[in-house]
Formats: sequence, structure tokens, C-alpha cells
Amino acid sequence: MAAHRKPRQRLYTGSAARTAATLAFAGAATAAVLPGAAHADPAPTAAQVKAQVDRLYREAEAATEKYNGAKTEAAAAAKSVDALRDEAARRTARLNAARDTLGAYAAAQYRSAGIDPSVQLALSSDPDQYLRRASYVERADERRAAELGSVRRQVADIAQVRAEAADKLTELAARQTALKEHRATVRAKLAEARRLLARLSPAERAAYGAAEDGRGAGHADRSAPRGAVAAPNARAAQAVAFAYSALGKPYVWGATGPSSFDCSGLTQAAWRSAGVSLPRTTYTQINAGRRVSRSELAPGDLVFFYSGVSHVGLYIGNGQMIHAPRPGAPVRVAPIGEMPFAGATRVA
Repeated sequence: MAAHRKPRQRLYTGSAARTAATLAFAGAATAAVLPGAAHADPAPTAAQVKAQVDRLYREAEAATEKYNGAKTEAAAAAKSVDALRDEAARRTARLNAARDTLGAYAAAQYRSAGIDPSVQLALSSDPDQYLRRASYVERADERRAAELGSVRRQVADIAQVRAEAADKLTELAARQTALKEHRATVRAKLAEARRLLARLSPAERAAYGAAEDGRGAGHADRSAPRGAVAAPNARAAQAVAFAYSALGKPYVWGATGPSSFDCSGLTQAAWRSAGVSLPRTTYTQINAGRRVSRSELAPGDLVFFYSGVSHVGLYIGNGQMIHAPRPGAPVRVAPIGEMPFAGATRVA
């Protein structure tokens, strides 16, 4: 009978009990941190990934426009520095020539300075001729005094030009720093978007691409759609024609053509083909013409989107535009209603 009895459980007391409790707690803690032991956050759905990717592309485009602006400003600052340096060099050459002339005159004065003018008059065989020469010298001295004043002014002017050049160099350094920061931001946003897309299955990535293509249906059609509205003038017509010729070309951030574009690079190139110079960025292009309401839109107008005015397209009529959407999506025709409308500008 004793062999079939249930063994008594051993009770721990004192230090043995404390040791057992410590081991149990440690085991529970280890289980909580081991991979797979805790409840993992659920993987984002395809819809959530799409929303995050869309947001990253919008943020990347906003950073791209800031990059474009910083690049334009850096180029202008560099041009100003070069111009100021050239001006300083030209002024320095003129100053050196004036100094040489004054130096030669001073040497001549030094050689004749040992004879008192009254003695020269007394020794002269022709006092009248001496007096005439003296009057010439006096007038020459007046000219030399004026030349000396000019030299002094030139020295001050050169110092000012050099100070302006130093200020422009400081501005250039700041623009170049901003350029690097915006470029890094764009690259980081695009890299994160690619990382998120890589988490999708091939079928989900294909569905995402198909949805984007559907939003820009007809992007490969390079001819004007049926019922296209005529442009209000020849320059607007040329800008629209250029935009049609760019359909299907890839989006590349910072690009202005001819083989690839970003959004403001496309509109700038389109109007450049019509002989109109637009500024480089969305937030400057919106002020490059007369503001028009959505109901007044005509082909050739610039249409802007999002609260930060970070995207632009070229209106072609019937509620449609041609734009460069984002990396991986070529220049295409799209409805202006697919993004939050921010305003429109008529260039010409």
C-alpha cells in the first residue's frame, strides 16, 4: 500500500524558499524578454503600409522643394561671390596704376625739392618762362591732389567690396549646409518608403502599383484627350504641348529635364519652352503670376496642392493636369481632385 501512496510535497522554508522564489521570478522575466515569448505587435496591413508610404513620399517632395530652393540660392550666392571677387580685382588693378603714377610724381618732386623756388627764379635766365612753368606745376599739383583723393576713395571702395564678398561667402556656406540637410532628408524619406514597400508581399506591391497607375490612368497617352480645352494663348499652348511630350518620363527628385523631372522641374521646363522663366520651387512658382480660382482654370495654369504648397502640376482642361507624381511614378495625366487643392496661378 505504501508503494502506491502519493509522495508528499516538500515544503521550502527559510533561505531555500527565498532561493526558489528568486529562480521563479528570473524564469518569468527571461520568458518575457525572449523572442516570441511576449506578444508581438501585429504587422501593419497593406493599407496601413500604403498610407505610410504615401505620407513619406509627400514629406520627401516637400523636402525636395526645399532642396531645390537651397540649391538655387546657393548658386546665386556663388555667382555673387565670383562677381564681387572680379570687381575687387578690377578695382585693385586701377588702384595700383594710380599708385604708380603718384609714385613717379613723388620721385620727381623729391629730386627737385632741394632748391628753393626763389633761388630757382633768381637763377633762371628767363623769369617769365619760369613763372609760366610754376603755374603749370601748381595746376599739376592740384591734379595730383585730386588723384591722391581718388586713391583714398578707391582703397575704401575695395575694402567695402571685399567685406561684401566675405558676407556672401558666409551666406554661401549657410546655403550649402541647408542643401546637404535637405538632401539627407529626401534620401532618408525615400529609403524608409522603400523599406516599408519591401515588407509587402509581391502581390501586395503589385496591387499598390496598380492603384497608383489607376490614379493616373492614361499616363502613356501622349495625345490630347477627347474634348480637350483650347489654351487661351500661344505660350500656354506651347507649355501644354511640352507637358504632353514629357508623358511617361520618370520622376527624379531635383531634376528639370529633359529626360526626367520632379514636379516643379516639369512646370518650369514646360513654360521655359514657351519663353517664360519660372522660379524653381513650388512655393515661389505660386507667386509667379496672377492667382486664379479653381472655377477659372484654363490650360497652362499652374495648380498647387497640399497646405504647404509642396506639389504642382500643369492644368490641361476638363479637371485634368499633367504632373510628375513621385519616385517610381512617371509623368502622367491625373485629375486635380486626387490631392488637396491649394491654389492656382496663371503665368501668361
